[in-house]
Amino acid sequence: MRDFTDDLRDLRRRLEEAEGYLKIAEGRNLLVELEAQIGRPDLWDDPELAKRVNAEYAAISDDVRTYDELAGQIDDAEVLHELAREEDDESQEPEIAEQIAGVARRLDQLELRSLFTGRHDADDCIVQINAKDGGVDAQDWSEMLLRMYSRWAERRGFDLEVNYVSEGTEAGIMSAEFTISGRYAYGLMTGERGTHRLVRISPFDNQGRRQTSFAAVQVWPVMDAPDVEVNDADIRMEVFRASGAGGQHVNKTSSAVRLIHEPTGLVASSQEERSQLQNREKAMTRLRAMIAAKVEEERAAELDAIAGKQAQVGWGSQIRSYVLQPYQMVKDLRTEVESGNVAAVLDGDIDEFMEGYLRWRRAADQS
Repeated sequence: MRDFTDDLRDLRRRLEEAEGYLKIAEGRNLLVELEAQIGRPDLWDDPELAKRVNAEYAAISDDVRTYDELAGQIDDAEVLHELAREEDDESQEPEIAEQIAGVARRLDQLELRSLFTGRHDADDCIVQINAKDGGVDAQDWSEMLLRMYSRWAERRGFDLEVNYVSEGTEAGIMSAEFTISGRYAYGLMTGERGTHRLVRISPFDNQGRRQTSFAAVQVWPVMDAPDVEVNDADIRMEVFRASGAGGQHVNKTSSAVRLIHEPTGLVASSQEERSQLQNREKAMTRLRAMIAAKVEEERAAELDAIAGKQAQVGWGSQIRSYVLQPYQMVKDLRTEVESGNVAAVLDGDIDEFMEGYLRWRRAADQS
């Protein structure tokens, strides 16, 4: 009879680690508090609060349920293993091995959660894409990135809402802003912040020459009522007609709003609503979140500088190359993660790059 003691001991160790990064003890206490809030008859008087409470309850319940299921499965495997060894019953080996492998697979998936160490990693996020060097190719590239993130969000079951799109001069888009809603959306998207480089034979060049183009991606967490003061005198508002990529009009009146925060240069837009006032309110909420995030980042950078830590690659830095000619390869320049299946990557298969960044970030934080 094979001895699975070491395998089972390793599963126990990993489960204890999961209890820590999932914050199970804290979660059980929170569930009691959240259940009391959900039971209040007046909760839905504030729909936004009710949604947040129910979403938090569902997320924590899922964590606790997953942990309890894994603990139960390990218990079962240990009991079966003990009985089989007492009776020297080799016929139980395949079932024990299968149980251990099943728990190990679930722990593999769960351990990604240990990489989310940022304060806002669990939050939704606001993403902006801007065409940079490369003319029409860069604008086309920006639209390709918008599609890539849309397909990625769809794969993960996240909601993606386009807040604003500025069409390109001949093709593609000049810029776009969108919100991704889903648990750990911000944590997963943080690794996308920076400049993305595309190398290909330009479809807009009559001579079929190779063209290099660039698009910049920025990501902010969506914060609930961020504690930041914004002076109205520092904000410049622009209004324009709402439209989507490809010339599809959403509204024929100038109801879309763009807010520019002059001291920081941050820009937030909204064209979802027909009312200019409602669009301004939405854009203002996003702008406050962006400013609050920037303040936090600057504070963290100051503390890192005091501690002697080297700043990580961020906004404005080239992070990833997508080469379509003369060979096909997508490579992250920070983590060395690469893929030869460019078509799949551009179709939203980017989890490997995101997880690679999170592991790289954790290693950098621990060094």
